[in-house]
Amino acid sequence: MLPVWEGHWRHEDDTLAFARRLATCPALAHATLTLQGDLGAGKTTFVRHLLRALGVRGRIKSPTYAVVEPHSAIDCPLMPAGEPLSIWHFDFYRFSDPREWEDAGFRELFASPGLKLVEWPEHAATTLPAVDAAINIQPDDMPPASSADADSARRVSFTALTPTGRLLLAALQA
Repeated sequence: MLPVWEGHWRHEDDTLAFARRLATCPALAHATLTLQGDLGAGKTTFVRHLLRALGVRGRIKSPTYAVVEPHSAIDCPLMPAGEPLSIWHFDFYRFSDPREWEDAGFRELFASPGLKLVEWPEHAATTLPAVDAAINIQPDDMPPASSADADSARRVSFTALTPTGRLLLAALQA
């Protein structure tokens, strides 16, 4: 049985706290994470919080139309001083032809050092290399009645798929 963390994000502050905890784990610097959930579930919001926690500055836009957005974290606490962390945020929602994988140079990007964050991984399932952890984000159908942020409440699971994923999971549980 795969190790899993399950929890709730009652509001966006919980999403931020989750991202900050994950950003403390050195294993994240060379991990591949998938993000699953329906449109509007909060995948890109989580990525924005994670990238900010890692030290990415400037505009962080969704890769929905570009398929991939590269980022560089100059002052990333996970890296040696002066060495940036390379990050690629993929969105395979519109990905339909495996030949696009080779044509776009994704094989080289996934083989290079750095963090890879993949939305809609099921659209690239036959070409996607090994994944360290899968994050599933879904609207919480049963938010607390007292929550003013009921529309932003989410159920979240983090499944560790590799030893790197287990290190990330341990950081979340610390």
